Amino acid sequence: MTDLSRREALATSALAGLAAAAPAWAQQGATPAPGATAAAWDLTELYPNDAAWDAARVKALADAKALAQWKGRLGESADVLAQALSAQSDVGRTVSRLYTYISLKADEDVRVAANQERRAQATDLWVALGEATAWTGPELIALGRPKIEAFTAQNATLRTRFGMALKNVLRQAEHTLSPEGEALLASAGAALSGPGETAEQLRSSDMPRPTVQLSTGKSVRLDDQGYSLNRDAPNRADRKQVFDAFWKSYDAFESSLGSAYVAKIKGDIFNARARKYPSSLAAAVSGGNIPEGVYRTLVQETNAGLPQLHRYFELRRRMLKLPDMAYYDIYPPLVSLDRRFTLSEMRTLTLEATKPLGPEYAKLIAQGTAARWMDPFPRTGKRSGAYMNPGAYDVHPYLLLNLGENYEGLSTYAHEWGHAIHSLLANRAQPYDMADYPIFLAEIASTANEALLVDMMLKRAKTREEKLFYLGQRMESIRGTFFRQAMFAEFELEAHELAEKSEGVSGARFTALYLDLLKRYHGPKVAIDPAYAIEWAYIPHFYSNFYVYQYATSITAAEYFARSVLTGGTAERDRYLTVLKAGGSDYPIDILKRAGLDMTSPEPYRQLVQSFKETLDQAEALLA
Repeated sequence: MTDLSRREALATSALAGLAAAAPAWAQQGATPAPGATAAAWDLTELYPNDAAWDAARVKALADAKALAQWKGRLGESADVLAQALSAQSDVGRTVSRLYTYISLKADEDVRVAANQERRAQATDLWVALGEATAWTGPELIALGRPKIEAFTAQNATLRTRFGMALKNVLRQAEHTLSPEGEALLASAGAALSGPGETAEQLRSSDMPRPTVQLSTGKSVRLDDQGYSLNRDAPNRADRKQVFDAFWKSYDAFESSLGSAYVAKIKGDIFNARARKYPSSLAAAVSGGNIPEGVYRTLVQETNAGLPQLHRYFELRRRMLKLPDMAYYDIYPPLVSLDRRFTLSEMRTLTLEATKPLGPEYAKLIAQGTAARWMDPFPRTGKRSGAYMNPGAYDVHPYLLLNLGENYEGLSTYAHEWGHAIHSLLANRAQPYDMADYPIFLAEIASTANEALLVDMMLKRAKTREEKLFYLGQRMESIRGTFFRQAMFAEFELEAHELAEKSEGVSGARFTALYLDLLKRYHGPKVAIDPAYAIEWAYIPHFYSNFYVYQYATSITAAEYFARSVLTGGTAERDRYLTVLKAGGSDYPIDILKRAGLDMTSPEPYRQLVQSFKETLDQAEALLA
């Protein structure tokens, strides 16, 4: 997944109208084969050393404070408005680069306290920038639409760099506070991010984690990464042992983690009410101008498709030759593939799989994968998971990976490079102020790469077992990215709506709510131990409110575009690439509509469920 660019996740100015949000991390940790090595990323392209970074931070803080000189002057002329917005943009661009450097360095080894402290300084810098520019939105709104539109017509900089942002400010006028109110909300950003940081600290270092011995004799410490690496153990008793021990460690902190999430939800409600939104969901989707109905239609259509998901679980039981199906049987591959993929092979296969995207895409991905833009393998102290950080517009994306030399590692590699090339294409096509693509679009390019990869591997498969393996990967991708993320979205919506109705919420209430969802989504034939329902506390994405539904919408869009590219011609390919190049130059729903995809209707979700059904049909035909 993409590490949310601080240009989008934290407000660079009131002009952006975006609330603070903590980064969300994908939990896809893995282990390389013994001896696997690769050169890590080169952060000196951002800053040569920490001293240079600190000097730039001090200057950026001063520059942020100096932005006050423009306060009260935006209506003087079109040129003055352009100069003021350019000054804000320049500081935001620097702060984004500063945050990128130190967040990457902090993730190299989370045990280094000095880097964690510097990251906190960078977060504080974002907050300071938000405070220093909080007056911008209210002042623009006070100027009125006719004057702003007239200024935009007169000044090329306003048209080409800030036209979309100004349009957005006017759209959200009724939710913009006074300068004093905006400054207050901006200053509250650091405090409101506290619950997510507390939960992350608990999960990363403070919670005691159990160690279990598997039937192989291997001793495994079940932190979050250890769990993700061993939950698919071939031996069923091992899987049960991993689940029982891991979720017990979480259950001991149900109240504390529940308290953190309650505080997070209350922060979301505070922001929504402060901006006069009817609900937390309405506030969350407003930034991207996503109709609230998209969220609710996704949940509705996912529930309508649950019979196909239940059918998949029965197929899984048959293929794994199990007498019954339990929640801990979700992760083992339907067919084992005894094949290793080296880092070099991952690169080659990803380049080949993305050839249908054309020569421009091929050139960029070849260049990026050959350079030192990523940190590919796990090691002690390194942050788990996988992400792409696009925050340094003037340099290039960076990728943190924790690859295993298996198909999951290959798929993760293709996924994160999809994010990277999306950022490169948007940066090349758009100015800084319109390059940062909305979160609603962020997972499309990465998931489309996964779809292209599995399609290529399926076509190359020579045996029945290989074909079943790749069909299983496709089905598991839809299960995990569409159905599971929609379940998360439904949990998040219900949790917020309970709090908004002033009903009691707590860790225990969240666990009960999550258990009901697990049972409904997995059906009556999948046994679910109530102890596993603490899983909600393991999902870091919940601290980026109403984020996860966009995984489900993104795989829906990604499968649509992957199919159109593979079955169409140059026109279909170019329509897809226009989505990637659009960056943040328009609202995401409109960008997709111009490319032929209407995400406001139920049809795209029904098509994805149909694709899932057809893949199930192919697997069952091979078994027959």
